Amino acid sequence: MPKVVDHTERRRELAEAVWRVIARDGVADVSIRTVAAESGWSSGALRHYFATRDELLAFACEQVIARASERIRELDPPGTLREQIGAVLAQTMPLDAERHTEASIMFSFLTLGLGDPALARVQRLHFTAMYDLCLHLVRQMVTTGPEAAARRLHAVVDGLTVHVLAGHLSPEAAAAELDAYLDELAG
Repeated sequence: MPKVVDHTERRRELAEAVWRVIARDGVADVSIRTVAAESGWSSGALRHYFATRDELLAFACEQVIARASERIRELDPPGTLREQIGAVLAQTMPLDAERHTEASIMFSFLTLGLGDPALARVQRLHFTAMYDLCLHLVRQMVTTGPEAAARRLHAVVDGLTVHVLAGHLSPEAAAAELDAYLDELAG
């Protein structure tokens, strides 16, 4: 009897191998060969799922977006509306090891997308999803100018994320800065 292969699960396993390579060695070291070695697969088997490095990277990034989105959908934080909004936004920031890896992957696509239209599409997907989340949250807090407030909130979250990734802020300091900004926004 032929073995039944769950191709969706196999693709997810490969995305996780990409994440591990990026977390350990950086995005520049992601290749079909390094991901094959990380996953315990042959390069030929990996190419059955992804023909190019860019396809592999794009899928891995899309999986990060999906994972963070699912985590946010499942979140039911206690507290005031302001505290709930802070808890949701914290899920997008590098405040623990898992989210640090996710943020590293997402921000790696900023530079990759500058030279590659396929990867730029994934970067736009990330930015659009984050702006939409900020807009949804801001509309619960302010009655005038939610679009502008959402753009500022998005910039604050991304800026704090970059500072944590660069080692200029600790995760705790970034969380405190986010809380302070949300307090200002809430008035």
